[in-house]
Amino acid sequence: MRQFSADYLDRTRRGMWADSRAALADLSLSDRDRVLDVGCGTGELTAVLVEETDATVVGVDADTGLLTAARDRLDRDERQKSTPTHPDLAAGDATRLPFPTDSFDLVVCQALLVNLPEPAVALREFTRVSRELVAAVEPDNADVAVSSTVDNETQLEREARGAFIDGVTTDVTTRALAETFTDAGLSRVQTRRYHHEKRVEPPYSEADLKGATRKATGAALASHETELRRALSGDSYDDLRQRWRAMGRAVVDQMRAETYERVEVVPFDVAVGRV
Repeated sequence: MRQFSADYLDRTRRGMWADSRAALADLSLSDRDRVLDVGCGTGELTAVLVEETDATVVGVDADTGLLTAARDRLDRDERQKSTPTHPDLAAGDATRLPFPTDSFDLVVCQALLVNLPEPAVALREFTRVSRELVAAVEPDNADVAVSSTVDNETQLEREARGAFIDGVTTDVTTRALAETFTDAGLSRVQTRRYHHEKRVEPPYSEADLKGATRKATGAALASHETELRRALSGDSYDDLRQRWRAMGRAVVDQMRAETYERVEVVPFDVAVGRV
């Protein structure tokens, strides 16, 4: 399974579900008793589940460092509530969950299956510990849209994303999501699409400024170097990196002039199946 830092998860999931949670309707959250968030990471979806249901919510992740970040995040959220609830967090592998059969009536994950070499194995384990519903919220990386005030940023993003999809060893699209649910033995599979919009515009946040620096130094591209080099020749990768850094410097220049704007729309498919 691909590994991610707490910083990466914060950058990519910040603001998700802040605008609308309509795509979660098929999870029937108001009717749940016990909910498990698998691969909870730093707790973004866990926090949403806590807000949307009175059920007992449990988060599980194999990375204990991410669990620490999730605990800090959830504790901050709870301190702001007049009637706080405290979700449980546990260490565990998505393919070998540390819970008895039928422990939950909903098992859900967010941006997990696209990072697993055999997502159906995890889904069968979800089915074991759920007595009713299994759900997944997964990004379709092949359908991401980017617009920018820097002329070539959109094209470079498209070029890098295409090479990444070709070079990564898992399916980071959602084209087979419903079929994978069915193959895992789930029935009455339903899907809805949620569009997560990430906008950068003045006044820029600290995270926006860090993101521009990562572009200008090439760090953003280098974080996917292994996957990109599988799809590109050495010269092609070096050329992409050079053009990427030049684009990043243009982003920094526009930020200094407070004229830079960027919108990225990432589609997430929400699949729900019945055990």
